[in-house]
Amino acid sequence: MTGEEYIRAFAQGFGAGDAAGLAAMMVESGTALTLTGQWAEGRIEVEAALAAEFAGIFGRARLVTGKGSARSLFPGCFLVRQRFVITGAVDEGGGEIPRIGAVLVAVLGRDGVENLTFSALT
Repeated sequence: MTGEEYIRAFAQGFGAGDAAGLAAMMVESGTALTLTGQWAEGRIEVEAALAAEFAGIFGRARLVTGKGSARSLFPGCFLVRQRFVITGAVDEGGGEIPRIGAVLVAVLGRDGVENLTFSALT
């Protein structure tokens, strides 16, 4: 998978609330830092962390894609950086949260995502 393909697949998976699909793009030992600050090691933890976010704060959220880049570090390895705006997130009471600027940084190896960081911009 190229960096550009990953960006599209991530946006589609997030928009669909597909924690299993997003986790499946990770290598078995991959790590992720989610938007809510959860640290997950391995596919199973990544899927659980994302599923919890999709069941709560990001259950109705949508991504708007901004500027980004996918740079080949060496054959079969990409550094992906992508800016998103998240709308439709909700607080614990169900009220809509103002839109959130976020950045996704991922390292893609030949077998999938090695490391994923999805952080809010402040």
